Amino acid sequence: MPDSTGEWVDGDGYISDESSFYGNDDLRLHLEIETSNFSPSTYWSTQHLSLSSIATSNLALAARQAAQKANVKLYNPFEGQLSARQLTESVPEFLTRLPPLTSQASEVGPWIWVANPHSTKRPIGENLAELKRIGEESLEDFMEEKRRIEGEMKGKAKGTITRRLTPLVKGLQDRISEVAREKGCTSGKWMLFPMPEHVNKTWSLIATAVVNNELGSTAKIATDEGKGDRVSRLICVYTDDFSDTDDVKRVIAKLVEMGLVERSKSIYYKCDAYTYLGISSGNEYGLKASLYASKDVLTAVKK
Repeated sequence: MPDSTGEWVDGDGYISDESSFYGNDDLRLHLEIETSNFSPSTYWSTQHLSLSSIATSNLALAARQAAQKANVKLYNPFEGQLSARQLTESVPEFLTRLPPLTSQASEVGPWIWVANPHSTKRPIGENLAELKRIGEESLEDFMEEKRRIEGEMKGKAKGTITRRLTPLVKGLQDRISEVAREKGCTSGKWMLFPMPEHVNKTWSLIATAVVNNELGSTAKIATDEGKGDRVSRLICVYTDDFSDTDDVKRVIAKLVEMGLVERSKSIYYKCDAYTYLGISSGNEYGLKASLYASKDVLTAVKK
């Protein structure tokens, strides 16, 4: 050991084997017995099993917590369809396989689809045939009554005739909505029209949000129909029920938050019942083709 000058010197005379530094006789005997009975291999094998048990227990707990948090079995109504994301695909893999800007309608079909795998809604027997039958009858009845009123009011101001028809148009809208709910055809969609240079980025954001349970039940984007690179592409972001205004508002608010919709410019929400019945802008019934405008809905959200 070093002395006060830093030089190493012989330790004899400083600490001897009989020194109390090692404890008294009883303590030394106890330590010697403990040492003779100690097996390093036994200790580490036991400790290893203990650590493994702890790790296994922790992993099992994490798995249970994840299952409880999910609380739903992943679901995909488009499983097996090549034009849609599959549960085995990550979103980047899906986007690589089906890039919307260059995917051809002649090869893929008119639409690329993505579903919310966390959705709890399951098919409940949407009766599209009955919706179309009753809806078309309602439209025909409306047109017959409209022609009768216009005949009665022939020669009168257009505004006067329009005011007379307004309650009739409102009744037609209510009737179609009622039949749609009765026949399980309640889905609807917000519609976006990005230009080609924004198509892939916009679809990537929407597909990711749908899969992450942040938007609605499904979304789709039109594929390339060969109409040129200056034609916008339709993207539809669906909700399950057009009459669930809270959900409709939630989805448009999320699209605004994502930077895909401007508050100052409206996009529109259309119920699928109108699509099935061929009701579009400028229709002869006087119906608005869309149920909601985003500017109106967002104003309601801010209140």
